Amino acid sequence: MADTSNGLRVRLVTPERILFEATADAVELPAKNGYMEVLYGHAPLLAELGAGDVRLHGATGEQVQPEQIFNVSWGFVEVLPDRVTILANDALKPQEIDVNRAQQQLDRGTKLWNEAGESEEAYDHALHVINEAEAKLATAQEK
Repeated sequence: MADTSNGLRVRLVTPERILFEATADAVELPAKNGYMEVLYGHAPLLAELGAGDVRLHGATGEQVQPEQIFNVSWGFVEVLPDRVTILANDALKPQEIDVNRAQQQLDRGTKLWNEAGESEEAYDHALHVINEAEAKLATAQEK
C-alpha cells in the first residue's frame, strides 16, 4: 500500500465547477512557457497556465487509479510543498471535448492569424485561439 503521508493534494477548479480534488503522487501541467511536473515538497510558486493537459499520476482514493487527464485553457496554478491548486478558465475531461467545435476554433484561429496584418495584438490573440484548439484536439485524440 502506498504511503499517503507524502501525497500531493491536487485541486482543479474552473469558474463553473470543481473538476478534481484528490491526492496524487505527481501532477504535470502546462505552464505558459512549457510543461512542468510537481512532486510532494516542491518549492512554492505561482505560474500562469497555458493550454494543454493536466496529468495526475497515482491519484488515490480507495484504490490507485490510472493516470487521469484533463484539458485546461489558461489560468493560474499555485504550488505549495503539499498542495497544488489549479485555477483554469476552462477545463474539460477528454470525453467532454467536442472535436468538431475544436476544429472550427482552429479554423477561426488560422483565419485570424492570416488577417492579423501588422497588429501584434491580433497575432497574439490568433495564437491564443490556435493553441487552445490544438490542445483540445490533441487531448481528444488520446481518449
